[in-house]
Amino acid sequence: MFGLTNPELGVLMLVLFIGFIMLGFPIAFTLMALGVFFGYIAMGDTVFALVVQRAYSVMANDVLVSIPLFVFMGYIIERANILDRLFRSLQLALGFLPGSLAIATLATCAIFATATGIVGAVVTLMGLLAFPAMLRAGYDVRLSAGVVCAGGCLGILIPPSVMLILYGATAGVSVPKLYAAAFFPGLMLASLYMLYVLVRCMLNPSLAPKLPPEERNVPVLVILRELALSFFPLTLLILSVLGAIFFGLATPTEAAGIGSIGALVLATLYRSLDYVKVRDSVYLTARTSAMVCWLFVGSFIFSSIFGYLGGHEPIKTFMAWLNPSPTMFLIMTQLIIFVLGWPLEWTEIIVIFVPIFLPLLQQFGVDPLFFGILIALNIQTSFLSPPVAMAPFYLKGVAPKHVTINQIFSGVMPFLWIVLVAMVLVYLFPGIALWLPGKLYG
Repeated sequence: MFGLTNPELGVLMLVLFIGFIMLGFPIAFTLMALGVFFGYIAMGDTVFALVVQRAYSVMANDVLVSIPLFVFMGYIIERANILDRLFRSLQLALGFLPGSLAIATLATCAIFATATGIVGAVVTLMGLLAFPAMLRAGYDVRLSAGVVCAGGCLGILIPPSVMLILYGATAGVSVPKLYAAAFFPGLMLASLYMLYVLVRCMLNPSLAPKLPPEERNVPVLVILRELALSFFPLTLLILSVLGAIFFGLATPTEAAGIGSIGALVLATLYRSLDYVKVRDSVYLTARTSAMVCWLFVGSFIFSSIFGYLGGHEPIKTFMAWLNPSPTMFLIMTQLIIFVLGWPLEWTEIIVIFVPIFLPLLQQFGVDPLFFGILIALNIQTSFLSPPVAMAPFYLKGVAPKHVTINQIFSGVMPFLWIVLVAMVLVYLFPGIALWLPGKLYG
């Protein structure tokens, strides 16, 4: 084709893909079309057998079965009004702290993130529930917006994250190890968010006026009752799911099945489960799972042809010419992923571009487990950083009309810097990510 060698065809294939998605073409089918087209040029009719084989391998992947189960668990919890109860109980328990509503919002997001990794759902729900409550209490619009957006993105990192399942399936890394590695970085990032809000509200109380005495001076028994009815049941369900995975009592798929059943039981006990909610949850789960599966089929076909053409060789040659240190290699790859997060969803980044970097990890002595945690942290910034930041746009869609997108962008910027601080801390102290999987799995 135009006298190009196979590696050059691979690079052309990648460039064309980026161009097509910038024009708005459907990503999964663009991947498949380019893969089949360039594969036919290089392999002839054999490419069609490869397409069938790759599609079947995705459907037969045991790890991916856990995705619809975890997604279904999240949608059931979302539609059972459990989040309302959780936010109310944490609001009462934390009422004595400066910026209590903001801290309760972050705590609710962190807990709810372990039930669903769907950023849009968490940001939208908290935008309807917590954002108006903070504005009514006189909280600063920018601080309130930043809290909702940053907290809503925690589900990308905190287990049981769907992103980590996809990364594990793509990179061939154990999902339980990824969950164990993400546990402390996720808690650290949520804690840094809360610490920032607490310190800032202490230094400038006008950002978050104290709640009325009747909302702060609540009897301890009332607080314990509210926590017992909302916080503890959901936390017990989540810890049961994660504990079963961490300690090898169940595979991620089995644990996801347990979580789905537990979510149905919890919603039934709260008397908030009906046919319409179950139907909607099943429909949304099927839609999300189909999107992920088609992306995987397309990316597997694309990456197989890309590898067959030798598309990695020019990248390896370029890296050899640059001769970066392992630190510079990590900085470069994370910068690329950060920029890709503007036009692309995290799913496309994981299944399309991460496989390009994976063959280089051994060359630079980078642990794929550690690399996955840095990516999970990095993708938080993709959801928060202007100009194409999904979390602020999700919030803008449900926020009062007087709240502008510029105010929301301004509010998320401090949290964006906190994510970068968290990434630096994980790099400087890798034990934050690697200690727990090393302890549990040797």
